[in-house]
Amino acid sequence: MSIGHPVSVGSIKFGNSLPFVLIGGPCVIESEKHTLSTALQLKKIAAGLRIPYVFKSSYDKANRSSVESFRGPGLREGLRILSRVRMELKLPVLTDVHSVEEAAEAAQFVDIIQIPAFLCRQTDLLLAAGRTGVAVNVKKGQFMSPQEMKNAISKILSTGNRKILLTERGNSFGYNNLVVDMRGLAIMKSFGFPVIYDATHSVQLPGGQGASSGGQREFILPLARAATGLGVAGLFMEIHPNPELAKSDGPNSVRLSSLKNYLSILRKLDAVSKEVKSS
Repeated sequence: MSIGHPVSVGSIKFGNSLPFVLIGGPCVIESEKHTLSTALQLKKIAAGLRIPYVFKSSYDKANRSSVESFRGPGLREGLRILSRVRMELKLPVLTDVHSVEEAAEAAQFVDIIQIPAFLCRQTDLLLAAGRTGVAVNVKKGQFMSPQEMKNAISKILSTGNRKILLTERGNSFGYNNLVVDMRGLAIMKSFGFPVIYDATHSVQLPGGQGASSGGQREFILPLARAATGLGVAGLFMEIHPNPELAKSDGPNSVRLSSLKNYLSILRKLDAVSKEVKSS
């Protein structure tokens, strides 16, 4: 099975045989103060455990269940806030994009642009993301097999961009439920690009609360342990200081106070699975 070549994002390297990178942060930008405060706390936790870290948050949650749901501050204001995280806290930043126009603009302010799962087959969006030249993280759609991700890879490669990350976030399993087939991680690793496991969206219950999604937070760590044991390039987690008050994806977010314990466990498993020494 191919482990592929690492993808560099600044000083951070994503590789299926390298120590995992944490991609984490609140689902959506709730406010400038909240974003900067949370990013700083996450940076300290990751640094204390010597885990490479990328901050993530969305300026617009364009696929909320209800038209009444909070979506975020919007493109311009959101990118301004993310640029503060990037410049002042010296953190690489990831955010998702929803259109060709957004891809080009977001790439000026972040280090990784993400293709949402629902949009992973949108050819024009994938091509626009590839042409930016920055790293592109493609989330596998809930409706797709891992084998189909080869098509997304081909579209981005056609632009000359090889900085591709693939993320598993579960497959639809009946109504309002997702299930992760761990074989998919191994299959996508065989394509030669770094694979990320999304530990929090994988326990989401899409539309499970009617006008919003539910979640099963208690399964985040068990599934993350399984994925880490298989060996992945990164772990994606939505993390919030108080998930009960989160404006998006609270039920499936990691509680900030639990993160250090989670990462301590996962870091040890990662070292064993990749036969590297834990320092």
